[in-house]
Amino acid sequence: MSLSAIQSRLLTACQAAGRDPATLTLIAVSKVQPLDRVRAVLDEGHRVFGENYVQEAAGKWPDLRAEFGPVQVHMIGPLQTNKAKLAVDLFDAIHTLDRPSLATKLANLAQARGGSPDLFIQINTGEEPQKAGVLPGDADAFIAEARRLDLPVKGLMCIPPEDEPSPPHFAALAAIAARNGLAGLSMGMSSDFEAAIAAGATHIRVGSAIFGARTYA
Repeated sequence: MSLSAIQSRLLTACQAAGRDPATLTLIAVSKVQPLDRVRAVLDEGHRVFGENYVQEAAGKWPDLRAEFGPVQVHMIGPLQTNKAKLAVDLFDAIHTLDRPSLATKLANLAQARGGSPDLFIQINTGEEPQKAGVLPGDADAFIAEARRLDLPVKGLMCIPPEDEPSPPHFAALAAIAARNGLAGLSMGMSSDFEAAIAAGATHIRVGSAIFGARTYA
């Protein structure tokens, strides 16, 4: 697969869903990818990327931004509270706000900095005990608390269970967002982004289908 192939599939999915492609952001997930692959996608003109690890992003993107100009980088992996300060300086958006302690930390940093990256609240739609995210039954209260803290919550994010069909989870996330007046839906990855687009995704996160398979150390 390649960036152009994913862009073509994205356009086809938008057409099938009656969506304007301009309402969708493709996040190229560049975590644990060799720099030559990342540079190749930058050379093709793509400017929105996703990272899972703060330290990896910090070692990669300042130099690439200096070389290629403005690039949006989104945090899509779990964020440790003790790395929040580095994260808010590095990322344009954080998709993994998932607990009160992190909300409080981000609010304090926003007040000190006079601004904050865009935030998405991660919802654990499958209620998986090993997975991060706010439980669906707690979502409304957590969204209200984040707003009380004056955090710029733009939407919700989910990662459906691997062994279940994705569409019911996308629909559940969309329903929570709708009743809370949130427009952003960060959902859909390499294997299921067409279904996410049909369900109203505004941000899809595609990695291996663009860059190739990852090799972990």
